[in-house]
Amino acid sequence: MHFDWWTLALQTVNFAVLVWLLHRFLYKPVLRMIDARRAEIQRQYDDAKATEDKAKVELAAVEAERAGIAAEREAALKTVAALAQKAAEGRSAQADRDAQALLDGARKTLAEERERALEEARRVALDLGAEIARRFLAEVPMQLRAEAWIERIDQHLKSLPKLELDALTRQFADGSSLIVVTAVPFPPAMREIWRDRLHLIFGDDVTIAFNVNLELIDGAELHFPTAVLRFSWQSAMAVVRSEVGAHANAH
Repeated sequence: MHFDWWTLALQTVNFAVLVWLLHRFLYKPVLRMIDARRAEIQRQYDDAKATEDKAKVELAAVEAERAGIAAEREAALKTVAALAQKAAEGRSAQADRDAQALLDGARKTLAEERERALEEARRVALDLGAEIARRFLAEVPMQLRAEAWIERIDQHLKSLPKLELDALTRQFADGSSLIVVTAVPFPPAMREIWRDRLHLIFGDDVTIAFNVNLELIDGAELHFPTAVLRFSWQSAMAVVRSEVGAHANAH
């Protein structure tokens, strides 16, 4: 059996070239992609940590303000008590009236300051909740979010009384369009899915257009010619804010 050293040498060179090509055009790009993804994850983690630290600082400031209000209240009550004692000792009707007026003023001021502090705390909490929600939703694939929202919209429309649904459908009799406003842009395939679902409810003759409003945070709105159906986080947060405001006013 004859052993060809030239063949072995050529095969060795071919193998070395193949290894070099794989290292240059496959292994290094894959490593760069992995490093880029690791850097992006670290950046998102750092952003979330910064938001958490900011929330802690703001909550600490609110707590400090509340502590200051409590100290002022204590000082005001001591002052009022001293004036009341003086009025009792002197049996002066004018001193009694002054003490009562000071007490009422102190109570009113403390109540107003307490309400302002609580209102600010509520606002900070709601804004922080919205920001955290926006960041977490950004990690959820857009397709899953879109499917969940069209399912919710579909169920809501199908649950409407027939007279109400017919009234919405009649708004398109003059050729008006249904505008679907979403929090993020939809790719063409997803838009077609939404059109098909909405056509099953309102009919194939209805023109459906899409628009984007980033302030919705997540979800969608259906804009009819004379009505708007809201299915967004923005509308949910608005309801929460109004409920918190109504609760604060009740107290």
